[in-house]
Amino acid sequence: MALMQTLQAWRFGQVRVWQLPHQPGARGEPQARELLAAELGTTPQALPLTRDERGRPWLIGELAHYGTGWSHSGGHLLVALGEHARLGVDLEQQRPRRQMRQVIARFFHPDEIAWLDGLDDAAREHWFFRVWCAKEALLKAHGYGLSFGLHRLCFAPGADGALRLAWCDPGLGEAARWHLHEWQATPDFRAALAWYPF
Repeated sequence: MALMQTLQAWRFGQVRVWQLPHQPGARGEPQARELLAAELGTTPQALPLTRDERGRPWLIGELAHYGTGWSHSGGHLLVALGEHARLGVDLEQQRPRRQMRQVIARFFHPDEIAWLDGLDDAAREHWFFRVWCAKEALLKAHGYGLSFGLHRLCFAPGADGALRLAWCDPGLGEAARWHLHEWQATPDFRAALAWYPF
């Protein structure tokens, strides 16, 4: 299959993530459906994939023990699949954001605001993209997306330099049960995967 020859793949615990070329402006679902069907041994048309009232994708029926999600930006698409995991992925292009400080001050958790405000401009920009990407991935996994509120979860850097979920609203579950993996998908794009076991 030509699709499978053009993608990169990663495994994070029980979740696999693929990155493939994507036509900017096109919907991600047709490509995601094709890849997921190939992985799960079915056809794109027969894949039991549906969306809830908020647009979150779900596999149902005999594949309901799998979690899935995807994200596209620029010319890239990420597709994730994991057994017994409610998951979300996000892909963000790293580029200057003129109103970054205003976004942080208006939407982030107070502890994140204090941390990021104490950094120099280069460090603030670096961490902003990582935090934003992680928040999007986790809120996609939860199912409400950004409308739930970026301030209702708080990330902090660990001693190893990795982001960790320091606190979250009880509506998101237990902070300690969330798994987060971040990586540089391409030189210009940051990626994050968040998943919660079920």
